[in-house]
Amino acid sequence: MSLIPQNLQAIATTIVAAAQESGRPAESVQLLAVSKTFGADAVLEAVAAGQRAFGENYLQEGVDKIKAVQEAGAPRLEWHFIGPIQSNKTRPIAEHFDWVHTVEREKIAQRLSEQRPAGLAPLQICLQVNISGEASKSGVTPQELSALAHKVAALPNLTLRGLMAIPEPVEDYAQQRAAFAALRALYQQLRAEGLALDTLSMGMSADLRAAIVEGATIVRVGSAIFGSRNYHKA
Repeated sequence: MSLIPQNLQAIATTIVAAAQESGRPAESVQLLAVSKTFGADAVLEAVAAGQRAFGENYLQEGVDKIKAVQEAGAPRLEWHFIGPIQSNKTRPIAEHFDWVHTVEREKIAQRLSEQRPAGLAPLQICLQVNISGEASKSGVTPQELSALAHKVAALPNLTLRGLMAIPEPVEDYAQQRAAFAALRALYQQLRAEGLALDTLSMGMSADLRAAIVEGATIVRVGSAIFGSRNYHKA
């Protein structure tokens, strides 16, 4: 028997508690179920339990899954691309996804804008920020963020919604909060500069509470919903 419905309920309980702790309504936090490496059947089980937003890291796997779920008769879902973006992969992302969380270069944003099909709503964009300054991490630096944000906000066929980060993993709760607070400060700075942002995509299974307390509006949770992953895909 699948544990996906119970796991979703447990995550919902965590979100409610953290939102209450920060004086926010639980409805202000969207759960993004990260379904990478899991098949369409797992997505459909989550859909049956009420989940409607899903995140994918691997492009071809994600596109195949979107098609398979649609063919299975699922209701309209919201698909978020949350993986690294190569320039030659922007067209299928622009054609199949509703959100992209990992834009870090103007060139990528321009290609997504140009390749978004005319009949679709604007692609919802988050800029990925390397908030911890890790050499191995993707993301624009905090110092370069403002210039990139204003350029992306001006592009047609895109709507700049906010920021995303994957801070360096730490177990200390205060350190977790500090990294998310730094991203929130950048978000508030951009809003003060006139950008109409409303999204902070931050927090995963291990640091969910800290992210929500610091203002996350989207949390990205995978293994705590679907179980341990088998990384057989590249």
